[in-house]
Amino acid sequence: MFSEFAYFIFEESIQKYHVKDDVYQEFSNPYKKDDIAHLLYRKNWIDTVQWHYEDIIRDPNIEPGAALVLKRKIDASNQDRTDLVEYIDSYFLKKYQSVVKKADATINTESPAWAIDRLSILALKVYHMKEEAERTDASEEHVLKCQQKLNILLEQKKDLSLAIDQLLTDIEAGNKYMKVYKQMKMYNDEELNPILRGQKG
Repeated sequence: MFSEFAYFIFEESIQKYHVKDDVYQEFSNPYKKDDIAHLLYRKNWIDTVQWHYEDIIRDPNIEPGAALVLKRKIDASNQDRTDLVEYIDSYFLKKYQSVVKKADATINTESPAWAIDRLSILALKVYHMKEEAERTDASEEHVLKCQQKLNILLEQKKDLSLAIDQLLTDIEAGNKYMKVYKQMKMYNDEELNPILRGQKG
């Protein structure tokens, strides 16, 4: 199933990141560029780095200048994340381009890649909640609460994985069809963000 394949790659990326656990470490993709695994690995790496950006920027003692630099990195990361999702959807569009949709075929609320995006984030939640549930320096109450949350996350992973695989099966069978919209983010665009537009003039 595709969800199992994707989740394995997400876990691989997360484990690799945490060897150094450094947002500034060099990125290296172990998969060939023409392989969907290449996109999935890159997608999760972006998510993993941004997860830790978000931790760092919440430091109450962070210097304002450093916080501003980090906010710019988060904005750029969000754009990269969106781009990767669209690349992954392009893969599915190409894969299923010859499928003839049935007359009663329906559209899904989200594209396959945006569902896979949620699975990537969920893999990060599972990893970090498992860390908390296994802490030896935390209270018994903390460990218990985190284990309960981890159990819910694992159930969510099971449900989301099933939903992704069912969606792809339905698309392949012509029961559902893909319709992809570009995200059209406005905050990084000099023509669409009124603050950036004003500075440009």
